Amino acid sequence: MTVPIQASTSQSPPSLRQPTGPVGSRILSFGSARGDLVVPNDDLVGPIDSSDEWIRQRTGIETRTRASAGILALDLATDASREAIAASGIDPSQIDLVIAATISNVQTTPSLSAVLADRVGANPAAAYDSNAACAGFSYALAQADALIRAGSAHYALVVGAEKLSDIVDPTDRTISFLLGDGAGAVVLGPSDTVAIGPVVWGSDGSKAGAVGMNATILDYRDGNAEWPTLRQEGQTVFRWAVWEMAKVAKQALEAAGITADDLAAFVPHQANMRIVDELAKQLKLPEHVAIGRDIATTGNTSAASVPLAAHRLLTEHPELSGGLALFIGFGAGLVYSAQVVVLP
Repeated sequence: MTVPIQASTSQSPPSLRQPTGPVGSRILSFGSARGDLVVPNDDLVGPIDSSDEWIRQRTGIETRTRASAGILALDLATDASREAIAASGIDPSQIDLVIAATISNVQTTPSLSAVLADRVGANPAAAYDSNAACAGFSYALAQADALIRAGSAHYALVVGAEKLSDIVDPTDRTISFLLGDGAGAVVLGPSDTVAIGPVVWGSDGSKAGAVGMNATILDYRDGNAEWPTLRQEGQTVFRWAVWEMAKVAKQALEAAGITADDLAAFVPHQANMRIVDELAKQLKLPEHVAIGRDIATTGNTSAASVPLAAHRLLTEHPELSGGLALFIGFGAGLVYSAQVVVLP
């Protein structure tokens, strides 16, 4: 016997509530940590049959920082985050969102961000990792900004952290000699004005083979490959970064409603000094714009490179405080992300 469904005699269901957030968010502070070992080019040239001069000419790198055995990306993230929190003026218990951008966490789970939140005293903050390689910090920054503006978070810790020396092959001539270890962190808080501009981001998975790991962990487990390490098609990545990312950077300026003349600083992913210089040229940056060139002594630190370079610029040029900076990250995926921010 079929029992007829009774029509509801009640009125419409109660409306659900959603929080409302501030007009914007802003970066309150930076923190940074670099590997404890300074590795000059001469230490790496033997296995790749190269020279200090060749590496300097091709990449602009003089040294790179790498972390000792036993130091993890999590440890670097902890040091950078503690510095950023101390400089922010807020108590870590006020942080209710933690996003970590990384490709080098040694565990698939638990997330680096959840452990980090506990280490810095931010329990029970919402916490998750973002894997967007060298664009990871910019991705995470955009997400944190949006969540604060939506009222879903009040203060956020965003960190890019990498120990890339765990996934390099000393005999590889394509990318390994570029890479360093480090972490850069920021604390975001509410703002009554827009201090982080719209994000311009995207991906091109058709070029997924241009940069990434040379094997999977399943290949390694099954004995079909050595320990997976990073590789890249240098010319493909260079052309994409120079020509396509210049377009993205210009779109981010337009989306923010400013021009290159309004910038105080330009902080691109520290992929290669030639790429940094060419992007600056394509954007026709005025001479007054300070440019992040941390790669010269830190190397390419993937998701950590933009906050590390920005923090270094602010440390060396405190007069940049309050000025506008253009951030852009790009890398394996291929993925990219850019936005204009007000420097703390």
